[in-house]
Amino acid sequence: MTVLRALLPVLLLAAVDADAAAVSAVVTDAAGAPVPEAVIYALPASGKLPAMAPRPAVMDQINKEFVPLVIPVQLGGAVSFPNKDNIRHHVYSFSPAKIFDLKLYSGKPASPIVFDKPGPVALGCNIHDWMVGFVYVVESPWFTKTAKTGSARLDLPDGEYDLKVWHPWLRAELPAQRVKVSGTDAQASFRVDLNPPPKVTPH
Repeated sequence: MTVLRALLPVLLLAAVDADAAAVSAVVTDAAGAPVPEAVIYALPASGKLPAMAPRPAVMDQINKEFVPLVIPVQLGGAVSFPNKDNIRHHVYSFSPAKIFDLKLYSGKPASPIVFDKPGPVALGCNIHDWMVGFVYVVESPWFTKTAKTGSARLDLPDGEYDLKVWHPWLRAELPAQRVKVSGTDAQASFRVDLNPPPKVTPH
């Protein structure tokens, strides 16, 4: 009985792994160049989302910029906005998905911001106009973000999913791609048309 109890966590983990795989996705622009900072998320084709607690996230302020540019969070997730500069910042958003205002502060605000509506949330600083960041709120617990290579990996339970992509510079929303995960990895690729704003150097 003691041996069985010791092996039980291992057996359960093996059972979970046997019913899960991953989607390897690549996002490129119109010229075929890799697109970093693209959010990729999966919605079950059945429409039934599991009850999973959202994970907290952090959006730093470093050298008068939001770092990273984009963070994805699950609906109901809390985001902290620590100021790691030696000057104060004033973080705000007027986006319909979340309107908030963190007045001039240094260090870490007393409470994180909870994002309770899905969609994009653009961030700014009232003191430094060039500071721009984005929180993208998804209803699914399965999401990730592309690296500098434009690639990302999303671990999923077996099933069929609609895979969607979002980026702050997208000209138009892309249709979802249907993928099937069944014990082996699936592949997906997105070609996006971007309209990035002019680069502004912090001062």
